[in-house]
Amino acid sequence: MKYRILGSQMSPFVRKVRVFCAEKGIDYELEPVSPFDPPEGFTEISPLKRIPVLVIEDDDGTRRYLPDSSVICAFLDQMHPEHRLIPEAPLARGEALWFEEYADSELASSIGFGIFRPVMVARMQGQKPDMDKAHDTLENRLPRPFTYLDGQIGDKPFLVEDRLTIADIATTTSFVNMQHCGFEPDEKRWPRLSAYLKRMMNLPSFQACIAEERKMISG
Repeated sequence: MKYRILGSQMSPFVRKVRVFCAEKGIDYELEPVSPFDPPEGFTEISPLKRIPVLVIEDDDGTRRYLPDSSVICAFLDQMHPEHRLIPEAPLARGEALWFEEYADSELASSIGFGIFRPVMVARMQGQKPDMDKAHDTLENRLPRPFTYLDGQIGDKPFLVEDRLTIADIATTTSFVNMQHCGFEPDEKRWPRLSAYLKRMMNLPSFQACIAEERKMISG
């Protein structure tokens, strides 16, 4: 069985799956696909036009497709049960999946539409970055989730079970996009969140993606 991930390197959801695979030691090939200009027939395998899509190729050449990063991670954690990244204990599992959902919806939406698109996507498309919108998002929309996460992290090294889980991967990946745009949470206002993000982004699995993306950004 072989895996291929369809999606853009800069997508927080694609990065989430790539880090997940790296932490579990799962091999895959990355095939670039832009959600802004998807190939013909893409909606047939991803009806919501979401990336990433996981291509599962059996030994006989049969291909099956799974869209959506949360679905993909859940599948891979079941298929490769060694080093579980989604906890098995009911409460810890619920907590981890909650943080994943919060990150995939609240964080990804706020950072993606409020900072990444007006800054980085604009630059990639040869347009002038809308820094006013980015600063407004940082000052008026993001303080609430930053405060929430700062309190949830507290003095713990990780969000759930004192070990790396899907909660940490999903939470950190959108902050990578934010960092690519030159923004970070105020270290004085949210010290625990800031320290936590530095620890997470220094993990080899994240560092590999970040280095690759910075090279792409610099041209």
